[in-house]
Amino acid sequence: MEQVRILVVEDEVIVARTIANQLNQLGYTVIGTASSGQIAIAKALESRPELVLMDVILKGEMDGITAASQIREQLDIPVIFLTAYGDSNTVQRAKTTQPFGYVIKPFTPKDLHIAIEMGLLKHELERDLREHRDRLATLLNSMSDAVIATNEKGIVTFVNPAAELITGWQQVDALGKDISKIFQLVDEVTETSLENPVAKVLREQQVVYLDDFTSLITKNGSRVPIGDSASPIMRQSGQINGVVVVFWDLSERRQAQLLEQALHKEREVNQLKSLFISTVSHEFRNPLSVIQSSVELIELQGENLKPEKRKTYLKRINSAVQSMKTLMEDVLFMGKSDAGKLECQPALLDLAEFCQELIAEFTTIHPRSAEIIFNCHSDRTEACMDEQLLRYIFTNLLNNAVKYSPTGGNILFDLTCDLIDGVAIFRIQDHGIGIPEADQARLFESFYRASNVQSIPGTGLGLVIVKKCVEAHQGQISIHSQAGIGSTLTITLPLNYQNRIQ
Repeated sequence: MEQVRILVVEDEVIVARTIANQLNQLGYTVIGTASSGQIAIAKALESRPELVLMDVILKGEMDGITAASQIREQLDIPVIFLTAYGDSNTVQRAKTTQPFGYVIKPFTPKDLHIAIEMGLLKHELERDLREHRDRLATLLNSMSDAVIATNEKGIVTFVNPAAELITGWQQVDALGKDISKIFQLVDEVTETSLENPVAKVLREQQVVYLDDFTSLITKNGSRVPIGDSASPIMRQSGQINGVVVVFWDLSERRQAQLLEQALHKEREVNQLKSLFISTVSHEFRNPLSVIQSSVELIELQGENLKPEKRKTYLKRINSAVQSMKTLMEDVLFMGKSDAGKLECQPALLDLAEFCQELIAEFTTIHPRSAEIIFNCHSDRTEACMDEQLLRYIFTNLLNNAVKYSPTGGNILFDLTCDLIDGVAIFRIQDHGIGIPEADQARLFESFYRASNVQSIPGTGLGLVIVKKCVEAHQGQISIHSQAGIGSTLTITLPLNYQNRIQ
């Protein structure tokens, strides 16, 4: 094993020789002695010993503590003080040089051997720790992810370049500050400040993660969407020694997501347009075919056409025209709504009278379809609502109830005016084919039709129009249905609605 090379700094020649002899007997190599601080520094720079034994009190202007301090600054060499002075003032001054040992004279060779071996071991461990720290710092500084470390009190101890770039805080300015000043978070949706993840880790003593839609407020006040995790740094005793926060800028990813959503929305709109054109064209083609065939039959038979036949053909034509008119009104209504021009114009009306008149008109148009039973559960039924929009709502709902119910069945139409909550509750219940559960979530999508009604004529716009009219009143609509049993639609509208444009 190679012998350790030692420089002895002692201004008493005899003492220096004695120490050198002891070192040689212990198996160390003495590369020289020095009697002053200046000579000690010069010899240390020249011979690069592996350890320096330094007396505190030296002759000349520079004492051993000052010499040790300069040797530590210029060379990575451990220094052990050998001195006859053990007072607290001297010890405190010596501590500033971070010595690797402090031995009080007189000492034995055994004391000297222990001090040297412990000093060399401490220096080796310190050098290994420093190398590990340097490697860790290099690794953290080269990471693309941002890293901020704190101590157990949440005080910043490290900021890597990626974190400097995102936060706007330079490490030199951030060190020593509370993490809450450097790492401020806000919820992008609610605009509220969020708890700092470091505080949460220190409290819960486990890894925490940021919620979605979280932004970091930078030093200049701008916002950066980020994702992050915060992890505790644990001592061997199980106590938290600090926290490390790893986070990354989600700006590009968020922009990509927004672009993808926009493209997806555009594709949906284009598909909806194609579906709209296809559906409307198909729905117009059927009544036009009826009109065309009826007119051709009238022309073909001419004067030979019997009055009963003429009446039948004219009735078909009239029905087809009414169908086209209804479809056109629905299309125009949807266009107005999608353009944001659906206007609610409330006026005072009696809801019970309105419902009864509507049912009478509907029954005249559909005389043998089904019996509509109206029940009013309130004495006072005055309200301020848009009568035209109400007609859209209940005409569509009654049409559906009739269309999907067996001929001659009963349709229940209930009205309750809750004066305490200030709402009118309408319920229309049929005992028809019902709606499969899988279809119920999409009933209010344009042109969507339940899987069990595909063979029944319809556009898939009726319930969409109903929902828009309900929302124009700031009301709510819900549906309860079971295939093969029937459906109940509940409409809740404010009794006194103030005018506004959708």
